[in-house]
Amino acid sequence: MIRHTRVVLADGTDPVRNLALEAYLLETVPADTCVLYLWQNAHTVVIGRNQNAWRECHVTRLQEDCGTLVRRLSGGGAVYHDMGNLNFTFLLPVADYDVERQQQVILRAVQDYGIPAERTGRNDLTVSGRKFSGNAFYKQAGRAYHHGTLLLNTDMEKMSRYLSVDPQKLSGKGVASVRARVVNLSALNPAITVESMCEKLTGALGEVYGNAPQLFCPGTEAQTRLHALQTQFASWDWTYGRPIPFSWRVQKRFAWGNMEICLEVNAGRIERCVCYSDALDEGLAPRLASLLTGCVFDARAMAQALGAEGESQAVLDVQAFLLEQGNESGGE
Repeated sequence: MIRHTRVVLADGTDPVRNLALEAYLLETVPADTCVLYLWQNAHTVVIGRNQNAWRECHVTRLQEDCGTLVRRLSGGGAVYHDMGNLNFTFLLPVADYDVERQQQVILRAVQDYGIPAERTGRNDLTVSGRKFSGNAFYKQAGRAYHHGTLLLNTDMEKMSRYLSVDPQKLSGKGVASVRARVVNLSALNPAITVESMCEKLTGALGEVYGNAPQLFCPGTEAQTRLHALQTQFASWDWTYGRPIPFSWRVQKRFAWGNMEICLEVNAGRIERCVCYSDALDEGLAPRLASLLTGCVFDARAMAQALGAEGESQAVLDVQAFLLEQGNESGGE
């Protein structure tokens, strides 16, 4: 049971520093405590843990415009952050993790501005069908976080300029562009600012959890660990990963997210495999890649290898897709 609530405010807009602090708070959140971390990144694209950086973001364009690309711990899709965007993270023990309750904090704060916000889809918060917040999730060592964006006054032109959105994802929602399916909350209530939203979120946190939130700031004892985490999030290997010369690549969008499978095949056997996905289960892509590595390059053999993962809907979908690919290529 949650007996204590804390609010942590980031002291800067460096995305590497902010991701490091988020990871540190996850490692150290006390029992019976819910931490709400509020932070902003300046001119940044953040990609999910298992996404292909070059397919999700116009990397060169972002770099030329002095922007930053970072990769987070959680799954899900790519997002653009600027100073018109406020990010939130709920961190708490797994035993007390309740996404619906956590999202109620966000909804209550937004509704307090007279905006009829609601929860829709797998992870979105919307107003009249237009998204103002996308959420993602991560669990580690008995603790979990749920984080997301709040579009207050984000530059939509830049969002469209830097994000390379899968056309299937857009067409599946019946819209024609990135901007068509999102909305800035300040367009619905011009009184909304980052500062006022932070205040309303803090108040809503206390109302939902039934106690007065306390402001918290990690002390000097946290600096060594924070430095190590910053090194991780700033590294090229973490952000971009090491590409391999793929000899076979397939991709498909399912109801639960996109899956891209890239293989390096030698002498009829899969020597290396990388799976990219925006699935909210951040462990799915690496688990499937591990099962396919070393497998015979044959659709039935590959589908059978994935059976070790169990019979979740995602696995069944990928197995059926691989068998379809085998039929199309004559590989069975």
